[in-house]
Amino acid sequence: MPTVVRAATRGSALARWQTEHVATLLRSAATAAGVALDVEVLVVETDGDRRQDIPIWQMGGKGVFVKEVQAAVLDGRADIAVHSAKDLPSLGHDGLVIGAVPARGDARDVLVGATLDGLAAGGLVATGSVRRRAQLAWARPDLTFAGLRGNIDSRLAKIPPGGAIVMALAPLERLGLLDRLAAERPVDVLDPAVMLPQVGQGALAVECRIGDVDGPLGALLGGIEDGPGRLTLEAERGFLTELGGDCDLPAGAHAVLGGDGELRVEGLIASLDGHTVLRHSMASALGPGADGTRDAAALGRRLGAFLLHDAGGAALLDR
Repeated sequence: MPTVVRAATRGSALARWQTEHVATLLRSAATAAGVALDVEVLVVETDGDRRQDIPIWQMGGKGVFVKEVQAAVLDGRADIAVHSAKDLPSLGHDGLVIGAVPARGDARDVLVGATLDGLAAGGLVATGSVRRRAQLAWARPDLTFAGLRGNIDSRLAKIPPGGAIVMALAPLERLGLLDRLAAERPVDVLDPAVMLPQVGQGALAVECRIGDVDGPLGALLGGIEDGPGRLTLEAERGFLTELGGDCDLPAGAHAVLGGDGELRVEGLIASLDGHTVLRHSMASALGPGADGTRDAAALGRRLGAFLLHDAGGAALLDR
């Protein structure tokens, strides 16, 4: 088992929190194996961090937040990369594999500044996500929208007067901001029935080189793996893989593993204006171990294929 692991990450407060969280889990796993582990952090600036004035979907999708971090692992500067799973493209990077998925946080979205019902007619909501915009427009066709980029602090500073911003709930919880925000202004956690989350939202993904999976590093990563977190993430990523796109698509998915071992995943494809929203869910009982992981991904792909080809989603995405 290694005694030093080098972890590459983005430099935001959230990314640093996530990396320290993974480091704590790794140290605990190493201690349980009788090894004292040191985790060294390598901060990497990504294209998405540098270019704050351009919508993510115009920059080429999710990869803008991970390419440089992945490169640090591929060229040997780091052993692992710690990502928000929602930032990873649906197709994996050659030479890398998700070596661990720790226990998942809350996948839901949240409005900050106003509740959905409390927004006035024509109220302004700032978001950089076409998924969020389309679903809010479906729920409230009267709303107006503005773009939103930046780290958490800068986004919170851009709450429009009388309006709201929409963002993922998990980062606010991880950084200890939710209670303070709720004490200062309205905060509305959106049920997935209203706002289906982004694929991988609330989950962390720890990548390593493929050649390290069967070695001591892979064994260490296995010690922080969460089975339900892996299965739900694989189902959602399978859905996105079938769609053939990333965060430039007005699409979302949310998977839940029941106590009886049944995995249910709900997916969504929408028109950009929110006038049409297609939703469907599928469920499957999973097999054990690796078979279960493959079955989860296959379930997500079947759901994606249904929405594309049976429900008419392909026509929406061609507009």
